[in-house]
Amino acid sequence: MSARSGKKKMSKVSRSSRAGIIFPVGRMMRYLRKSTFKYRIGMGAPVYLAAVIEYLAAEILELAGNAARDNKKSRITPRHILLAVANDEELNQLLRGVTIASGGVLPRIHPELLAKKRGSRSKVETILSTPSEKKAKKAKPSPVKKAAKKATVKKATKSKSPRKGKRIDNKKEGASSSTSDDVPGEGFTILSTKNLLLGQKLSLTQTEVSNIGSVKVECIINPTNAEIDLKEDVGNALEKAGGKEFLDGVKELRKSNGPLDVAGAVLGQAPGLSAKFIIHCNIPQWGVDKCEEQLEKTVMNCLTLADEKKLKSIAFPSIASSRTSSRASGRSPNQSRNCFPKQIAAQLILKAISNYFDNATSSSLKNIFFVLFDSESIGIYVQEMAKLDIK
Repeated sequence: MSARSGKKKMSKVSRSSRAGIIFPVGRMMRYLRKSTFKYRIGMGAPVYLAAVIEYLAAEILELAGNAARDNKKSRITPRHILLAVANDEELNQLLRGVTIASGGVLPRIHPELLAKKRGSRSKVETILSTPSEKKAKKAKPSPVKKAAKKATVKKATKSKSPRKGKRIDNKKEGASSSTSDDVPGEGFTILSTKNLLLGQKLSLTQTEVSNIGSVKVECIINPTNAEIDLKEDVGNALEKAGGKEFLDGVKELRKSNGPLDVAGAVLGQAPGLSAKFIIHCNIPQWGVDKCEEQLEKTVMNCLTLADEKKLKSIAFPSIASSRTSSRASGRSPNQSRNCFPKQIAAQLILKAISNYFDNATSSSLKNIFFVLFDSESIGIYVQEMAKLDIK
C-alpha cells in the first residue's frame, strides 16, 4: 500500500490472459505490424489470429498424438504430424501445399499397379488353338467329302443355334455374378486379397466414407454403442444413404432388442442400401478390462449371425479405431470414444476372423471385404494380412 494514495498496486495482466488463450497476443500484434505496415490494425485482430493458430495447433497435436499412440511411440515426430494432417480432410485441404521436413511419404499404392490383368486365359487359348488350325488347313479333304460336310454343317447350325444362344447367356450371367462377388461396386478399389483355409477370400478395399452405403454385399457391419446410435462416421454415412426408412428400422431394433451388451451384435434389414442386411455391434472401449478378448468376441458374433442367415458376402469397415478427431465427429475430446490403436485393432480383427474359420467345419461366407478410408489404416492392414499363416 502506498503512502500517498493508500491504494494497492495493480499487477499487470497480459492481453493473452484477458482473452483466455495461451498464444501471445502481443507477439502477434508485432508480427502484423511488420508484415502489414500499409494498413491499420484493429485491437481485436491479434487476439483473433492468436486464437485461430492456437486452435489449429491443438488439433494437429491431438491427431499427431493419436498417430504416435497407434505406432506405439511415446514421442511425436514429424512423421506423425504428416500422417495426422494427411488423414484429416479439412487439415489436408488447408495444408496441401505444405512440405513437412523429415515427414516421409504417405503409404499409398496406386490401384493400377495392383489391378489384375484380364484376358490372359483367352490369349493362351488362342495360342494353343493355332497349331491345330494349321494342321486342319494342311489336310485338304476331297470334293465329295466337302459337299457332304457342308450339308451336315448346315443342318447342325440350324439345330444348334438356339443352344449356342443359351450357352452365351449362361456365360454372361456367370461372368456378371463373378465380377459382382469380386468387386463390391463402383468407387471401390481392391488393393490386396488373401485366401483362408475353407476358401474364404479376404479383400482389402479403399473408398470414401460416403460410399459405404453403396457397397454391393449382402451384409454391412456398423460399429456402434449400446444404444445403437448412428453418430460415428460409418453410422452417419449409412443414415444419409438409407434415409428415413433405414432410420425407422434402426429405431425398431432399439425397441425390440433394447441396449446391446458389450461385444453384442444384432442383425436387421437395410432398407435404402445396396446390402440386404446390416449388423449393429457394440464395440468395447480401449483400456477397459479384457477389451481385446471382447473385440475378438464381437467379430465372431458378427460372423455367426451372418452364417445363421447363410450370407455369402460381408463388409467390415475400420471398426474399433477412429479415423477422425473429435472435431470432425462433433464431440468434445472428453466425450469421444476410447478407440483401439489401429495396429492392435487390425491384429485382433484378423486373428478373430482366422480363428473363426479355422474352428468352423463349414460356412456360407465366401467373400469378406475390409472397407478402409484412410491411408494409414490401409498400410497397417496390408502388413497384417501378409502375416496371416495359411495352414
